[in-house]
Amino acid sequence: MISYGPLWETMRRKDISTYKLINNYGFSKGTLDSLKHNRNISTATLSDICKILDCRVEDVLVYIPDIEENSK
Repeated sequence: MISYGPLWETMRRKDISTYKLINNYGFSKGTLDSLKHNRNISTATLSDICKILDCRVEDVLVYIPDIEENSK
């Protein structure tokens, strides 16, 4: 599973709120909803986030193996 947990910490450190993403950078509320619920986003969106936050991909997402995958 991909988790966008690191994104929220990175945004806090960079002083970028969801309000700023929507109003200053043109992010859609739907994209932010997808991020909040760890749903899929495009690599273009991921690239935009990294550019806005001046960060690496690792500062936005983390891979968490599913429990079922570990038991195989």
